Amino acid sequence: MSLRINDIAPDFTAETTQGTINFHEWIGDSWAVLFSHPKDFTPVCTTELGAVANLEAQFAERGTKVIGLSVDPVGAHEAWAQDIEDVGGAKVTYPLIGDPELKVAKLYDMLAADAGTTSEGRTPANNAPVRTVFVIGPDKRIKLLMAYPMTTGRNFDEIIRVLDSIQLTATHKVATPANWKQGGDVIITGAVSNEEADKIFPGYKTVKPYLRTTTQPK
Repeated sequence: MSLRINDIAPDFTAETTQGTINFHEWIGDSWAVLFSHPKDFTPVCTTELGAVANLEAQFAERGTKVIGLSVDPVGAHEAWAQDIEDVGGAKVTYPLIGDPELKVAKLYDMLAADAGTTSEGRTPANNAPVRTVFVIGPDKRIKLLMAYPMTTGRNFDEIIRVLDSIQLTATHKVATPANWKQGGDVIITGAVSNEEADKIFPGYKTVKPYLRTTTQPK
């Protein structure tokens, strides 16, 4: 199954470091970030999990839960947690999904259906595609998905930046331009006529007939 933006995020029940969860129930009315890893005790992933531990409060400020997945049993995740804290300087307090039978990795199209049914004997290279980030809205639809190579650590500041954009544009008739950051000018969408724009975004700027900018709505 190939997943795309605006698809319903597949639901599942799985064991995590914080007990059994049903994914959609766990998300509830929140936003969610699911980020996956090919193996426990791998160097790049150790730094990533630590980075998210340091940023968890920023995600929470945005009404967003974070959850990790690694293709290993929960017991291995629990053993890995101290290394993550040692390296990242913050305790992992968000859940990590155990996926020893590769069920969630397959459900989210990270591994092929014929990849087998156990994490035993698999190397990080075997699981290389399990390096994906999904941002999921309260409506349980996928808002963003990104896949990273094993040798490139993820930029979680960028994921927060995209989350800010998605949440802003979900509530206002705007889009964000290239390299936009919180507080920067935004683009008025084509769904808004000039007459409407005069009322909603007074003082907006017309750069091109199809490109109108305004200050970021509050």
